Amino acid sequence: MNDWWIYHGEGSPAERLGRLATLKPPPWREFPGTPDPEYQPPTTEGPAWEQTRKRGAGYLPDDTEVKAVNAALHLRRPLLVTGKPGVGKSTIAHSIAVDLGLGPVLYWPITSRTTRRDGLYLYDAIGRLQDANLRQLRLAAKQPHDLTDGPNALRVEDADQPPDSAIARYLRLGPLGTALLPQRRPRVLLIDEIDKSDIDLPGDLLTLFEESAFEIPELARLAGEQPRVRIGTADTPDPVVHIECGRVQSSVFPIVVLTSNGERDFPPPFLRRCIRLHLDPPGPERLARIVRSRLGLDERESDQHQKLLQEFLDRRADGDLATDQLLNAIQLRLANAWSDPEDHAAFLDTVLQRLTGPTA
Repeated sequence: MNDWWIYHGEGSPAERLGRLATLKPPPWREFPGTPDPEYQPPTTEGPAWEQTRKRGAGYLPDDTEVKAVNAALHLRRPLLVTGKPGVGKSTIAHSIAVDLGLGPVLYWPITSRTTRRDGLYLYDAIGRLQDANLRQLRLAAKQPHDLTDGPNALRVEDADQPPDSAIARYLRLGPLGTALLPQRRPRVLLIDEIDKSDIDLPGDLLTLFEESAFEIPELARLAGEQPRVRIGTADTPDPVVHIECGRVQSSVFPIVVLTSNGERDFPPPFLRRCIRLHLDPPGPERLARIVRSRLGLDERESDQHQKLLQEFLDRRADGDLATDQLLNAIQLRLANAWSDPEDHAAFLDTVLQRLTGPTA
């Protein structure tokens, strides 16, 4: 019955990725990008991957979550995850990356000032202007040494080149732009707290989600002179990927997870382009499994904290609490902190403070 699952399906991550690669997407979700043969995305090694692995390895999705993720994978659509703070919305992205071995999660946190371009690419126009002024000083003084230090240093070999020829040093793809690069396997992109955005951002993302492509105007203007420019990505500032004629076009749609705390509604055109998943706070049995998985406890050890779990549930009934608050409380218990019975009430008031509702 679940042979269509890729996320948490049967077989090794490589086998399931192979099934995803051979799975024909809907005709309207096929994209013509060609991967840069010289570009190597991050692998399942290094500090960035270790951070993703730690967050995602212990996540325990239920069938509803697994089915929603797999629907998004099959349809090449973003997954919009809603729910109260602390229910594990953002962890789903890390779980997908770990389960399929897709490398570090690309992270794009959203604020009220975030624009679409912030996610696509960064352009250091001020640094470029400063270096242009230094270029003029260099030419005037005719000194054979560098005038600045660091990655944006004015090199001697740049002195006789047109000012626009070194623009790549001032450009770097953002997390969204990096996810949209043409690649042989999709990257996982977490767009966190999209409900905090300016009212226009969800609409601004519609074309990107439909076309899976964007243009970098600063490079497009130079396409006649420099049709192929190498720049950095969200993973590294080093120039590692070539951009052709200032345009990025996906070959496979990335695995996009958007999270929302429900602080606002989204327009219907945005919603219909997403697979939607709502997460409720975990119940007693799932909380017990989360505690065992996250803290590495066996069933007997986790049973020792059953009273604390029940106190967490009682307090949550009167005001929101996040699952990580329970994990913090049990971690303190494991460290033998607040062990005096007379301190128990103060312990609960300190580590299980409600996020909403009464504070005492």
